[in-house]
Amino acid sequence: MADFVALFRGVNVGRAKRVAMADLRQVFSDLGFTHVRSVLNSGNILFSSPRATIVEFSRTIQEKVDDSFGISATVIVVPAAKLQRIVAANPLLRLVKDPSRHLVAFAAGPAGLDPARTMMKQSWEPDALAVTADAAYLWCVEGVLDSPLSKAFARTSKDLVTARNWTTVLKLHASVSAS
Repeated sequence: MADFVALFRGVNVGRAKRVAMADLRQVFSDLGFTHVRSVLNSGNILFSSPRATIVEFSRTIQEKVDDSFGISATVIVVPAAKLQRIVAANPLLRLVKDPSRHLVAFAAGPAGLDPARTMMKQSWEPDALAVTADAAYLWCVEGVLDSPLSKAFARTSKDLVTARNWTTVLKLHASVSAS
């Protein structure tokens, strides 16, 4: 049995794409996943499955959520082991003073990080950007909403990634590690 995290892009952020987490958990149970639980109210679902076909998971979950709630949302499924690597490999931790200003962007596949790799060619100081094989990391000194880096990243990455602040990433990591 393998553990996974499903990260929904844009669910329960602002007024659009609102879904009760209990309803979202039920969708996962209906799809046959086990140990289904949510973390926070922002589209983070932890689940277990004996199968490890992530691309199939993402497509199936997206279709079921669209059918159930009329919401089209990108779903990025991350195996627990990959989440652990992403946390351990964070190259910007030495800069982080406030975890709410530090984002980790998850991509469905390596190509999803290509726009971030292109952005590495320019300086974003005082902000910082780093890209590993598994994720992109953004440090936004003045805050995420006011950051030129964050704005450019959102514009170029579009639906290829979904980002979580460092506090949320650590909560997801702790929840997966505890299971």
